Amino acid sequence: MGQKPSITIQDVAKAAGVSVSTVSRVLNDKDDVAEATYEKVQHTIAEMGYTSNLAAKSLRSHRTNTIGVVALDLNDPFAIQVLLGINRAIRELGYDLILYASGERKKSTYAAWEQRHVSQINGSVADGVIIVTPAAVTFPTTFPLVAIDPHSGDTDYPAVIATNREGAQGVMEYLIGLGHQRIGFIAGREHLKSAQQRLRGYRESLQKAKIALYPELIRQGDYRRETGYRCAKELLDLPNPPTAIFAANDESAIGTIEAARDAGLRIPDDLSVVGFDNMPGTTDITPALTTVEQPMNEMGYAATEILINLMEGKSLNDRAHIMPTKLIIRDSCRAIT
Repeated sequence: MGQKPSITIQDVAKAAGVSVSTVSRVLNDKDDVAEATYEKVQHTIAEMGYTSNLAAKSLRSHRTNTIGVVALDLNDPFAIQVLLGINRAIRELGYDLILYASGERKKSTYAAWEQRHVSQINGSVADGVIIVTPAAVTFPTTFPLVAIDPHSGDTDYPAVIATNREGAQGVMEYLIGLGHQRIGFIAGREHLKSAQQRLRGYRESLQKAKIALYPELIRQGDYRRETGYRCAKELLDLPNPPTAIFAANDESAIGTIEAARDAGLRIPDDLSVVGFDNMPGTTDITPALTTVEQPMNEMGYAATEILINLMEGKSLNDRAHIMPTKLIIRDSCRAIT
């Protein structure tokens, strides 16, 4: 059986008994088409299964009404929450979404992969692009682009970021206020600016409180639960283990709780644990996790609003859009008596 020929805009026009330009105006949602004609053309499009080519549409109208999102890893809980915020925004603001994601690849190729896909879609199939935790600091595009939580703070594009350093400082002030002196820290991905800022907040808080910083209390994590488990085990196996562990994200904190329980420790009686992000489910574990709320959903929403403003030719007051974090105190910490 031969391949079914694709339906063209000319086929739709002939079947609906209208001109090609009328079909084009319906496809581009022009308001100068009579309602009866509009509905007839839409019915014919649906009946024939015609799908307009986004790139061709862009060449005709210079707008696709589509936003592109480039994200390396959809298994990342942070990316999922950000995407939910973007999805909420496009639903409210009347845009479509096209998503590009990657499987596992070498860190050295992150930036090149991002740059290639932004170059392919921005201004062709999408009117603008949001890129989640980009490694690249520059992109070959003259069309609007907004980043969420970039790897580097020195970029040539607008970015939405959270107060990571201040959030970490809030955790440390809380733990120190409870009497903890030996506080372990499980860091995030070392190439991410947000992770670097959380480590900085940890270090600066110890210095401010005049508490010695012991290098053995810092472990390099990568935001994954299994790595958090391994790092926590290393900390708990020290001759003088910490009384509290601050993990740079909730997944690492959950891994820490699992490692502590496997070591026969009780949370928070024997070990206090704090996370970062306030992911869904952190209230469901026992005990409920004390953590820092990072407004991930709102970051996605804000990035979409900023991108649409840029697409409409509006200017920005500042390239960095800062969103506040907040300490959420629950049941996973206790005071040293």
